[in-house]
Amino acid sequence: MKAIWKRELQSYFYTPVGYVFIGVFLLIASVLFFLSILRQHSGDLPTFIGQMSYLWMLLSPVLTMRLLAEERQKRTDQLLLTSPVSLSGIVVGKYLAAVTVLMAAAGLTLLYAAVVAVYGQVFPAELAVNYLGFILQGCAFVAMDLYLSGCAATPVIAAVLGFGANFLVWMIDLLRDQVTIGWLSRAMAFLSLYSRNEPFLMGQLSWAGIVFEVSFAAVFLAMTVHHLEARRVTGKS
Repeated sequence: MKAIWKRELQSYFYTPVGYVFIGVFLLIASVLFFLSILRQHSGDLPTFIGQMSYLWMLLSPVLTMRLLAEERQKRTDQLLLTSPVSLSGIVVGKYLAAVTVLMAAAGLTLLYAAVVAVYGQVFPAELAVNYLGFILQGCAFVAMDLYLSGCAATPVIAAVLGFGANFLVWMIDLLRDQVTIGWLSRAMAFLSLYSRNEPFLMGQLSWAGIVFEVSFAAVFLAMTVHHLEARRVTGKS
């Protein structure tokens, strides 16, 4: 698993993918910081972090689109599937590489908090909780998009599937208040990655939110392992 993680992490920076992801992430985050903090002369970091959370919907497919789909496109997937490393080790290693780049991008945004701290007041405990929810949400999106990368034949298809699934998650959150059927509205709220992040943005450490988002990621990682196992058994590329 460590070898897979190291190889994939290096590939992010041997190719433009890692630089593009971090660069675009910071560019959009900087625009949001200017509009919501600097322009408004505000120190409301939780609102800013909540706005940044929508970047996972837009950018996490960039991190995951090539992780498994490119192996399939280049027909190197059979070598990978028959390697001494377990399928769970392969999937977790690739996932952790994507999460490492994600956390690097998120860590760089702490510079914005430092700017606010110079001119205002920042509460470290509240900020830590805000970022915990922010990062867990990103990890959940990456796990889902990694599964879709394993289902796709090419990185482009993986990216399209990822964008579509992420948009659907956002639409579920957007439409849940418009649904008049009680049980369906509650189910949509339960499954929403955005509503799960709200307590963190209010500075509340939500153990239910932590368990849900970790479980969400674990389910999609398990589904990815199962999908690869089925391909290995059938021999389909």
